[in-house]
Amino acid sequence: MPKVRAEKKSRVHTDVAKQGIVFNKDFGQHILKNPLIVTSMLDKAGLRPTDVVLEIGPGTGNMTVKLLEKVKKVVACEIDPRLVAELQKRVQGTPMQSKLQILIGDVLKADLPFFDCCVANMPYQISSPFVFKLLLHRPFFRCAVLMFQLEFAQRLVAKPGDKLYCRLSVNTQLLARVDMLMKVGKNNFRPPPKVESSVVRIEPRNPPPPINYTEWDGLTRIAFLRKNKTLAAAFKQTSVMTALEQNFKMQCSLKNQDVPEGFSIKDKVEGILAKIDAGSKRARTMDTDDFMAVLHAFNSEGIHFS
Repeated sequence: MPKVRAEKKSRVHTDVAKQGIVFNKDFGQHILKNPLIVTSMLDKAGLRPTDVVLEIGPGTGNMTVKLLEKVKKVVACEIDPRLVAELQKRVQGTPMQSKLQILIGDVLKADLPFFDCCVANMPYQISSPFVFKLLLHRPFFRCAVLMFQLEFAQRLVAKPGDKLYCRLSVNTQLLARVDMLMKVGKNNFRPPPKVESSVVRIEPRNPPPPINYTEWDGLTRIAFLRKNKTLAAAFKQTSVMTALEQNFKMQCSLKNQDVPEGFSIKDKVEGILAKIDAGSKRARTMDTDDFMAVLHAFNSEGIHFS
């Protein structure tokens, strides 16, 4: 008779299965089961024994346990109470127990504590909002090593002119240096996701660029609404003109200034774009310096995006 191969199961996953815990895909629960990838992610983070590390979605604790062996403290954010209980049980009665702090709930709604590094196998559906929550967090952290869906990771590192270059790319690269570290196949997870994954390292720019991020975000929203259109065409939209005119009048009101007689927002915008020769530029080919020049030109003329 041919030999039947026994299916390999990790101790932790077997224990979880015995308790009837089914991983919840609504929470993006795909547990990273390959210890070599966990080790590699920790190595890329350059962890120090004095570090406080933030982990998002620790799951059954495969990465958490390895982190606890290397650093001073781990703050783990987990939304699923079943997995919180599993994680607590895993460290109970060990020297690691006192080094682990668990925050239960939605990390997007939580106030993040101080941390030196963030290492996580991210729930993919919160990738974008979490990246910006992370980059706007103060005080600054040293670096983050995060697992994302492959296409999301490619958008983070895309350069002007690339097919995947988008608002996410330019906004992230304004605030941080981003590097793709390695691709990770779907079979390294349980249950396997439908997409390939990738590990990315993010280092915030410290000091940050001297701009108002809310204004920057407002500008890039307009420019990337149709990234293949020229800036002149993007700004011609009625909704954009209306919003800019309201902002201009509000700024005048705050400064106790009268709106100039015969003021036309359309003429003003066209004049600014012509002055810096930006009307024919397209968002898909513009880098952070290009957008900074446009933002500065508009702000100098009293036009704001927030």
